[in-house]
Amino acid sequence: MLYRSLLRPLLFRLPPETAHELALHSLSFAPNLTKTLLGDRFKRSPFGKLRRFGLTFSNPVGLAAGFDKDGVALESLAALGFGFIEAGTVTYHPQPGNKRPRLFRLPQDKALINRAGFNNHGAAAFAQRVKRNRPDCVLGVSIGKSKVVPLADAVDDYLKSFAVVYPVADYVAVNVSSPNTPRLRELQQAHQLEELLQALQTRNAELAAQEGRSALLPLLVKLSPDLGQEEFKEIVEVAQRQRLAGLIAANTTTDRSRLQTDSRQVEAYGAGGLSGAPLKQRATQVIANLYNLTQGAMPLIGVGGIFTAEDAWEMISAGASLLQIYTGFIYEGPTITRDINENLRRIISSKGFVSLDEAVGCRAKELAGC
Repeated sequence: MLYRSLLRPLLFRLPPETAHELALHSLSFAPNLTKTLLGDRFKRSPFGKLRRFGLTFSNPVGLAAGFDKDGVALESLAALGFGFIEAGTVTYHPQPGNKRPRLFRLPQDKALINRAGFNNHGAAAFAQRVKRNRPDCVLGVSIGKSKVVPLADAVDDYLKSFAVVYPVADYVAVNVSSPNTPRLRELQQAHQLEELLQALQTRNAELAAQEGRSALLPLLVKLSPDLGQEEFKEIVEVAQRQRLAGLIAANTTTDRSRLQTDSRQVEAYGAGGLSGAPLKQRATQVIANLYNLTQGAMPLIGVGGIFTAEDAWEMISAGASLLQIYTGFIYEGPTITRDINENLRRIISSKGFVSLDEAVGCRAKELAGC
């Protein structure tokens, strides 16, 4: 394939963030031309229309937050066949993020380490850009805490971002699990998370009333894979009380065990979140645990280590009703959505299921202990 044989080797010769910026800039250039050239080559709806938390998805494969933080290439990315795109993470205050270098490749592990630190131009600039260039798919927006805002004032900061992106988002994902913003993960503690979500849902209801909407904007939370079972149980209880639309699992991990890359090289890269193939088993286990804890009643978006249709099947059978990819997109290239959708359809049929929905969570009890 052209990407793996030619383009990826060229891109991988560049520093990771330079390659990412080049790819994003190329995709952002002349989106109408991109859509014209691609046509429907990558568009796939092998499972028909999927209904999740009041929204309709053309297929279950989405792009995870972090790839297009500022919403500069959403139209072109949608043309690659994603069923949905989660843009961001955006913060209320524009911020440069952490010092470079802050993105590292581990090709031997098919993984990345990043400590970007929510670098973005701010929620207001993002919302204005999306109003002019809306993608032809479901658009989620991930919001996070501004680094300059103390943890004690985090709720107000999230509320400001939520209000700004509300008019352009089909759903909002609350990122409280990035390891790259100091103390952010403390917001996953049940009492702090409840305070945050309650405030967001109150504001959600106020904005819905102002806009004349009959339903709340779907609100989801993205969780860390580094939590324990009791913590997940408490979070599920909070999510249910606050009527969340769903949960996203999992964000990057700080765990460095079982890597094939030389440990001295990994140590030299320093702090940051690990994504990609090494995260697959843990992310799948987290989804299975969440599915069991919610008894399948809450939609789950599975993310972490999905490169192939077989990976996607594992996540679906664990309990995910939607999927997200990031590192797999970087390693496998622009045909990954098409390849996963086509082959996942075959796998599900070969397992004797008529629909994707019927397969969701079919191995949750087994995979919870994997």
